[in-house]
Amino acid sequence: MSTAAGTAAPSTDPFLHPALFYRDEREYLDGTVPFVREGLAAGEPVAVAVPGDRLRIVRDALGADAETVRLLDMREAGRNPGRIIPGVLRAFADAQPAGRRVRIIGEPVWAGRSATEYPACVQHEALINAAFRGRTVTILCPYDAVRLPGHVLEDAHATHPTVIPAGSRPARDSEAYAPDAVVARYNEPLPLVTDAMTFPFVADSLPDARHAASDEGRRLGLTGVTLQDLALATAELTTNSVLHGGGSGVLRVWAEGGHVLCEVRDEGRMTDPLAGRRPASRDQRGGRGLLMVNLIADLVRVHTGDGGTAIRCWFPR
Repeated sequence: MSTAAGTAAPSTDPFLHPALFYRDEREYLDGTVPFVREGLAAGEPVAVAVPGDRLRIVRDALGADAETVRLLDMREAGRNPGRIIPGVLRAFADAQPAGRRVRIIGEPVWAGRSATEYPACVQHEALINAAFRGRTVTILCPYDAVRLPGHVLEDAHATHPTVIPAGSRPARDSEAYAPDAVVARYNEPLPLVTDAMTFPFVADSLPDARHAASDEGRRLGLTGVTLQDLALATAELTTNSVLHGGGSGVLRVWAEGGHVLCEVRDEGRMTDPLAGRRPASRDQRGGRGLLMVNLIADLVRVHTGDGGTAIRCWFPR
């Protein structure tokens, strides 16, 4: 397999992660439906997590076979790309019997994803390779070769060890495969918002930070469960800053479009790119903070470096 030095999983890895490029509905079905039926014929558990319009045509093409497949609308289940590995892919794969190959179709990138969402999407695709290394799982990722921009298609070659060109069934090795480089490249600084509600905090002021976020979120239009989610995310992120980010940080809350955004900055540096993307084991003590935030927010963006870490999350108004 042609790979970038130091970035690829071994060629003997049982985990398979091909990108499927398609130009129209026929090519989409030709690439996905046989993949599903081959898995069912082999007795393999199969899940399909794609945007709702694609989910409907796959379900219709499968007919009665659709009843034996786990079907998920990725626009809902994967709205936040940081939620997909723990909440969709691992949630399905981990529930299956050991030793049996699992097949999943996952389409996290579609036309209409915003430029704000995209860095989290492409980092997710890169991190799948580390999250599933060594496991008997195949995750097929479709890409719309007509409607997606060229740089997105180029990134797909860098995040998938094998690719299936549009109109061609045989998979081939991706010469551009370099997932670690993609994670680093999209570790983009988050511009500082100066007109936000700002609350510097330390350990003794954690309750005050949570109350300040709730008050501002309510003022900006959040209610009910979403307001509770903002308070929970604030509590988890500010606590992480005190424990792992130098003992203090700065909380900001503001409105942007149809969302209220919550951001926590501190002086710590995240060294684990899969932080917040691993399901928590039953006996695990701690380590659930960023995972919880990924599961409840519409979007989570992270930037980490020598100057510290910023974690920004979106909640719908």
